[in-house]
Amino acid sequence: MNELSHSISDDIKQQLFDKRQFVHQLQSSLSPIPLYKELRNNAITQLNTWFSEELDIEILIAANTWFIDELLTTVWQQLDWSAPPKISLLAVGGFGRGELHIGSDIDILILLDSEDYRSHQANIESFLTLLWDIGLKVGSSVRSINECANQAREDLTIITNMMESRSLHDPDNLHHQLERAISIQYMWPSKEYLQAKFREQKARHKKFADTEYSLEPNIKGSPGGIRDLHMLGWIAQRHYGTHNPRELVELNFLTQSEYEQLVKCRAFLWRIRWALHSLTGRGEDRLLFDHQRSLAEQFGYVDHEGSLAVEQFMQSYFRNVLIVGQMKDIILQHFDDEILDADSNREIIPINSRFQLHNQYLEVTHDNVFEEHPPALLELFMLMTQAREIIGTKAETIRLLRENRHKVDAGFRKDPRCTKLFLQILQAPYNLSITLRRMSRYGILGRYLPEYGRIIGQMQFDLFHTYTVDAHTQLLIKHLRSFSYEENQQTYPIASKIAEDIRKPELLIVAGLYHDIGKGRGGDHSQLGAVDAGIFCRRHGLRRVDTKLITWLVQEHLTFSMTAQKKDLSDPDIIHDFARKMGNINNLNHLYLLTVADINATNPSLWNGWRSSLLQQLYSATRHVLENGIENMPDSSERIIDIQEETLELLNQQDVDQQQANQLWKHLDDDYFSRHDPHEIAWQTQGIIENGKQHEAPHYSPLILTRETDTDHEHSGSQLFIYARDRINLFADTVNAIAQLHLSIQDARIITSTDGYSLDTYTVLEEDGSAIGDDLERIKQIKGYLQQNLENPEQLPDAVQRRTPRQLRHFARPPRITISNMPGIKRTLLEVKATDRPGILAKIVKTFVELELQVHDAKVATFGEKLEDSFFLTDKFNLPISDPDFAESICETLREVLKQASEEDVIRH
Repeated sequence: MNELSHSISDDIKQQLFDKRQFVHQLQSSLSPIPLYKELRNNAITQLNTWFSEELDIEILIAANTWFIDELLTTVWQQLDWSAPPKISLLAVGGFGRGELHIGSDIDILILLDSEDYRSHQANIESFLTLLWDIGLKVGSSVRSINECANQAREDLTIITNMMESRSLHDPDNLHHQLERAISIQYMWPSKEYLQAKFREQKARHKKFADTEYSLEPNIKGSPGGIRDLHMLGWIAQRHYGTHNPRELVELNFLTQSEYEQLVKCRAFLWRIRWALHSLTGRGEDRLLFDHQRSLAEQFGYVDHEGSLAVEQFMQSYFRNVLIVGQMKDIILQHFDDEILDADSNREIIPINSRFQLHNQYLEVTHDNVFEEHPPALLELFMLMTQAREIIGTKAETIRLLRENRHKVDAGFRKDPRCTKLFLQILQAPYNLSITLRRMSRYGILGRYLPEYGRIIGQMQFDLFHTYTVDAHTQLLIKHLRSFSYEENQQTYPIASKIAEDIRKPELLIVAGLYHDIGKGRGGDHSQLGAVDAGIFCRRHGLRRVDTKLITWLVQEHLTFSMTAQKKDLSDPDIIHDFARKMGNINNLNHLYLLTVADINATNPSLWNGWRSSLLQQLYSATRHVLENGIENMPDSSERIIDIQEETLELLNQQDVDQQQANQLWKHLDDDYFSRHDPHEIAWQTQGIIENGKQHEAPHYSPLILTRETDTDHEHSGSQLFIYARDRINLFADTVNAIAQLHLSIQDARIITSTDGYSLDTYTVLEEDGSAIGDDLERIKQIKGYLQQNLENPEQLPDAVQRRTPRQLRHFARPPRITISNMPGIKRTLLEVKATDRPGILAKIVKTFVELELQVHDAKVATFGEKLEDSFFLTDKFNLPISDPDFAESICETLREVLKQASEEDVIRH
């Protein structure tokens, strides 16, 4: 999609390259290499100066292309090519298109009219060697016209490269012969070429997860990127003989406004690509975290409340590629109609006076439908949700819809016909997810819900949120719908069961639309979103009880996951407080579904068996309380008796001696039984008894047991149980050893018996988020390593020596440490929020040892680059930390340790 038509002023040419003067210098120079290098470096400096002065990027790229043209032809002309066969120098690929960025590869074709080019071999080698010696990144091929034709016939990439070729030095007009040899008359008819390009695009988009909204997009290859613009040009050139978008306007495949939009987006992408190449000093097309902040600053973005400069920069990028995607959809649909379906039978099925089905695609019955009846802008999407056989919308109808988007204004939003249609869309029997995505893509959803329009393309500069806010919202809705699909019953058993009983699923959809809609404004996005949701509900005439549920869901949408991942779910008070917040089972069911969908839509790696089990545990415990009445809380002593009785039944099934179990339990206080379920207690008790760990023994090796927390889940967590004589540093040494094993601790429960033994339970995952599983070699390795190093802790390395992942290195936030004591709780809660680093937990725990603190419980959670850990502590006298000065000293010491860890990481890299 580039027309090489920009006239470069003589002044620009003169400043870049005075060919006559340069050739004169060459003639008097002993070696040409320094002269060429200086010429190229001066040109780069001048081009980058013009870029910083905001010279039109199209002129800049044309100037760089012209300069390389002149440089290559100058080198070529210093050699004698007069011997047969005839030979020409052509530019191909992006260079042939005239789209040469500062770090782009320079692709050339040395074309001959004969396969035998031995007479030119020495010159060709001299030519290419000199180009490499002066620092040009050249991609070259040497072929005859026949070889080109034969290879182009078999290879889509080669035919495309040659279609974009142009002459640099071609005295015998071989280029014209090549164009004829690869023309549509002899190979790749436009229909075949279009189909092949569709397949190629699909494979390329799949490589980039089929989304414009990647955290680190590839500005060239990602959906909506520069390559999609190339795709349009290639197809147009193959079918119409032009890749000039101006000519597509004349052919009625683009309107003038669409052409202007495409050129504007292309210029935006080109400026970013030029800056990226200059910043990295190479042809880098990935917008990595390493570069996003620098580019945001370079382009003048600044931080403001609720939005970082880098987030604003990336939002501009995402909105531009979204427009490219919209334009591409329209043009490719036109190409499809014009080329692929040109000979298809025309099947028209009337729907009503405004719409009809044309070969399974919706289209308007006449061009004035939206002008005469604006609610049809929503009716089109409503119709798409009523029948599975509707594939999409005809390109001309999409264009008419886009041209009439301005009609979605305040009056439109209040029109009862429109509010009714929108609610019908949310109640869709079919295709809701894809319909909402299309509404967003074609610019209707963001206009009908202006608050949604503000979050389109809005990214969050972290590793936790993989998608932009709008893409996350769309994916959440897709997950909400999927819970009712039969194929998801095993993956989401509780969610699938609950979904069957939800009477008004559209209420959940509204809550999903609004749950993150307040982001980027500053303040609590949950509160802001709840206000917006309430306004939506009242405008759409929802009942008060439904409005109350939706606003409550938006306001509390983080509560379920935060409670499950950060609170002690074995504490009955935690469960009862959560049950009171839920109020009733209907609220609990809706919030559970919203939470599961939210987690799955935030980050593909976030949902695993461990998080699933936490949510299920909290859901089941809370539902039990709600079913039995919130006020009917059982006495703690009764609850412990029930747990022990159930455990003894489990042990009896395994023929474990009840007397031995009771003897062991004598030394365990109520805390152990309240923080473990009967299955855990039975597993641990049986293990201790069977291994003959007698309390009277003066020394023995630690007992280490492993098991899966959820054997029915592919990625469930794994439990490690360690039973050993208690000693100073045992917890710290265990955490360090687990980290050395490349395991990630999710939860730790530390129990000390009255006769001096430690019963510690850890939930762990492998680094990739999976459970240890039934890999016997891995289990043997873990047990052996723990056994050896807990017996001989002096052998353990002081710290984990692993490189911090590249993405993680670009995030650092000041650590936040809080300490609090709660009435009735005999332990102090210490919460750490910091940037995650390999081995950071071991450093924290080592600090606790140095401060003579005892850890009784730990909740470890990682959200992208963010570490959010909670520890229940006591001092060396087993008392809560009540001295404010000591508490502040703990916080300050931890802050210094975490700060030092980050600084060491920077030095290491």
